[in-house]
Amino acid sequence: MSIPADPVPVPELVRDLARGAALECVWINGAGGKTFRATPADGDVFYIKWGPRGDETTMRAEAERMTWAARWIRTPAVLDQGEDDTHEWLVTAAIDGESAVAPRWIAEPATAVRAVGEGLRMLHDALPVEECPWDWGVPSRITNAAVRGIRVPEHLQDAPSVDRLVVCHADACCPNTLLADDGSALAFVDLGALGTADRWADIAVASMSTEWNYGPGWEDALIEAYGVEPDRERLAYYRDLWNAT
Repeated sequence: MSIPADPVPVPELVRDLARGAALECVWINGAGGKTFRATPADGDVFYIKWGPRGDETTMRAEAERMTWAARWIRTPAVLDQGEDDTHEWLVTAAIDGESAVAPRWIAEPATAVRAVGEGLRMLHDALPVEECPWDWGVPSRITNAAVRGIRVPEHLQDAPSVDRLVVCHADACCPNTLLADDGSALAFVDLGALGTADRWADIAVASMSTEWNYGPGWEDALIEAYGVEPDRERLAYYRDLWNAT
């Protein structure tokens, strides 16, 4: 996943969804998905997420989870969602914030890492486990991987005991937290797999992603900002599970 360095061709469907708004591709992923910022001549900015239909998470699932989570945390409002035989799309309202990996925050890693850690704790504390209809626990992740033809290694079949059951973001990498202008966590995106699981499933991935985005040395700073001591066993397990699935 990355911010494109060169102009990206705009799919015809995205042009239709933009309704004449100026388009700029702001994010691409390895599966062929693209996210465009749409700026109308008169009206509010919105975003169009477009990509090939997948079998792990769908934009329909993401729209459902965003709408549910928005009762307790800030997420972009869903304006439209749909799919055809080959592709799917999600249209959301803009939020006045930037990804934690926008150039400004890449240049201020201490601020960004702290915000992502504090934001993740805020998300875990706010979303009610008892009302969440989705599961992201280890058994369901292993089953999902098997459906996609992925064999999870034997040593990952038995998970550590659950430290604290929360509603996990399920893709808590740093780019998926939006920051306010003052450097605080503002909102969350890419919630397509959101569900209940041990909080370390999110903490492990969020802290691991700091190296991808800001360089080495920031993992424990994120965990400190979250407000816990590093649990090396759970961190290692959930990072291996993430990489395996």
